[in-house]
Amino acid sequence: MPQSLSFVLVHLIFSTKDRWPFINPEVRSTLHAYIATVARDAECECFRVGGVADHVHLAIRLSRTTNIAELVRHLKTTSSQWIKMQSPELKKFAWQRGYAAFSVGPTDLGALVDYVARQEDHHRKRSFQDELRSFLKRYGVEFDERYVWD
Repeated sequence: MPQSLSFVLVHLIFSTKDRWPFINPEVRSTLHAYIATVARDAECECFRVGGVADHVHLAIRLSRTTNIAELVRHLKTTSSQWIKMQSPELKKFAWQRGYAAFSVGPTDLGALVDYVARQEDHHRKRSFQDELRSFLKRYGVEFDERYVWD
């Protein structure tokens, strides 16, 4: 095949360091838009960014020339630098070291986008830790609690 083609849909999740609630409502939508722009500039299609005060979710299609680790590093680095410039209260902002990424079938794109969009409602009932544990179990990802929550 003379052309490289792909459709790799990923549900990406990462948290603020120690789940500190830095992402207040005043900056949240702008931060989400910024992250989506950074992803698109990296030639990834960002369908939706959502989240609450201590973490973000992305529904994203990876470009055929990048990998998840490179993309996450780029998203975290640029968005961390950007958010620190938004307010003196945010100068200590930091993302956690790790991330979670789950493959999603293209037919589930609508459900994923809806899930990411409804994060504020969702987290009125469930903590980030419970949510992530649920995803890890659903996808069969083995994990050690001692190393998940930095």
